Amino acid sequence: MPPFKTAERVSWVDTDAASVMHFSNYFRFFERAEEALYRSLGIDFELVRRRYKIWLPRVEAFCRYESPSRFNDVVEVALTLEEMDRRTIRYGFTVANTTTQRLAAQGYVKIIAADITTRRAATLPDDLAKRIRDALGDPRE
Repeated sequence: MPPFKTAERVSWVDTDAASVMHFSNYFRFFERAEEALYRSLGIDFELVRRRYKIWLPRVEAFCRYESPSRFNDVVEVALTLEEMDRRTIRYGFTVANTTTQRLAAQGYVKIIAADITTRRAATLPDDLAKRIRDALGDPRE
């Protein structure tokens, strides 16, 4: 199944003194792609909190930087579902700089469902997991 994709322009605020996108901002672009995915599925983070009584904190994050993105470059963020089990989701990300036609970065985030009251691990709601699998495919297949 094809990945979910979004495009973003590198803003001035995303860059450092050399006009290169600061390394930490790739994680913001990862998260914006995830948020756009959920929005496309009719889900938002507040709905997840209210409806399912869970939140989705990140427990692991990784990014490998391949080539710089600079102010005003357009990057395409591709999101894939790498793993999903009863409690966790691992999204993979590829950031392609469409301005330079180069791979800018690749990485992942691992998310756990956590009960908003106890702050302990919880089970991902079946309908939420199904929506994500329907959109991105089942990584077990």
